[in-house]
Parts: sequence; C-alpha cells; structure tokens
Amino acid sequence: MLETILFYLFAATSVTTALLVISRVNPLMSALWLVVCLASSAGLFALLSAPFLAIIQILVYAGAVMVLFLFVIMLIDISKEALKPRVVRFAKVVAVSITGYFTVIVCIVLWRPSFLPAPLADAAYGDVKVLGKMLLTDYAVPFELASLLLLAAMIGAVVMGKKKL
Repeated sequence: MLETILFYLFAATSVTTALLVISRVNPLMSALWLVVCLASSAGLFALLSAPFLAIIQILVYAGAVMVLFLFVIMLIDISKEALKPRVVRFAKVVAVSITGYFTVIVCIVLWRPSFLPAPLADAAYGDVKVLGKMLLTDYAVPFELASLLLLAAMIGAVVMGKKKL
C-alpha cells in the first residue's frame, strides 16, 4: 500500500516538474525544476529495488550534471528581452495529448487480450557487483560512448560559455 502511494507520488512529481521544466521562461528556474524531476525519478528507481541507480541518479545527474547546467546558464549572458514572458497556449496541446493518451490506452485494452505478468528477477538483480561487471564487459562500448557524449557536452558547454573578446 505504501509502495503504491509512493509510486504515484513520485510519478506525479516527475510529470508535473517535467512540464514545469519546459514551460518556464527563465532557464535557471527550468534547471531547478529539472533537479526536482531527477530526484523524483531517483525515487522511482529506489521503488524498483535499484538502489545503485537511485544513488547514481542523485549524485551524477541531479548533482554533477545540474551544476554544469547551472554554470552554463550563468555564464551565458541572457538579456532581459530574451526573458520576456511568452504566451503559450497549453490548452490545445494538453487536450491533444490527453486525447492521444486515452486513444492509445483504449486501443491497447481492446486489441490486447491480457497483460503478461512481469518476469521474476533473479537474486542478483540490483547488485552493484553484477551491474559493474556487465558495464565493463557486455556493455563496455555503449558505456564508453556515453562517456564520450558527456565529454562532448562538457566541451560544448565551455565553448558556449566562453566570452568573445
């Protein structure tokens, strides 16, 4: 019962703050809402019995990457004119999104006779040792590609934040 309540709380927080991230005019406020969104997704990871992913989500994304984002936002000189409140009509976007969502749900319910039960996880599920071994053996290439992508993002942030003489 408590797990269900926490799931809905974290899920609602994630969705709400994700909408706040994309609807804020001020990039600093968007970044701060993104921190809350990342923290709530860490809560979802914790509910999935993946404590390592939850802690990494907090440390790496909500911590280190968001500090990088905040530095870039503060280094870029944003004028007052660029931060003017923009008029965004979300009523039509929300209506179309909700209609599409419910259409997909109805189609799934009608065309799929029953949902299959989730496969049972083995005893090593969520174990840090097993995850580390998988990252450095089976998934070494995607792991390194992700590190190159983060390096490219960091170099791009430095270049964007550099003042022109």
